[in-house]
Amino acid sequence: MVKQLEEETLSTSVLYRGRIINVRQDRVKLPSGKTAYREVVEHPGAVAILALDEQEQVVLVRQYRQPAAAVLMEIPAGKLDPGEDPLHCAQRELAEETGLQGSSWKPLGWFYLSPGFSDEKIYLYLAKGLSKAPSQAAADEDETVEVVNLPLNQALDMVARNELKDAKTVIALQMFRLSTL
Repeated sequence: MVKQLEEETLSTSVLYRGRIINVRQDRVKLPSGKTAYREVVEHPGAVAILALDEQEQVVLVRQYRQPAAAVLMEIPAGKLDPGEDPLHCAQRELAEETGLQGSSWKPLGWFYLSPGFSDEKIYLYLAKGLSKAPSQAAADEDETVEVVNLPLNQALDMVARNELKDAKTVIALQMFRLSTL
């Protein structure tokens, strides 16, 4: 017997509207007939790029992340603009954050970052055939990053040792590794 799991949204109220996220509260009807409240962080979605050069080095960026109160090493990534094609966004973000462009692009998949409270979906891409972008696209004015190149095997070892703490980076590296087995 298949259990009914879906919830019916009865009402929605906006609690906060921000530059990057909105927060809403949904009143839902549970499969049992009871009602409950769900707080939802609305996010336009994002892309992340596993960029590999000819020497099989991964292009990463180091940046301070206020919510984590730490400098993290991550693959280049960025927020989708409303209605923007994820591949176009990935190409733009790679140029903005690293000054590079890729001649070969392959989707690696997508995932929900934290579906217990957010609708954010992250699209992952593999970029190869890297070269200097024709003109350095302007990075976001409130973003300071340092580009770091690491051998792919070293990055995968860092995942295994739990040294990379960023979910999109760990997932992209693992999806790439699994696709090459």
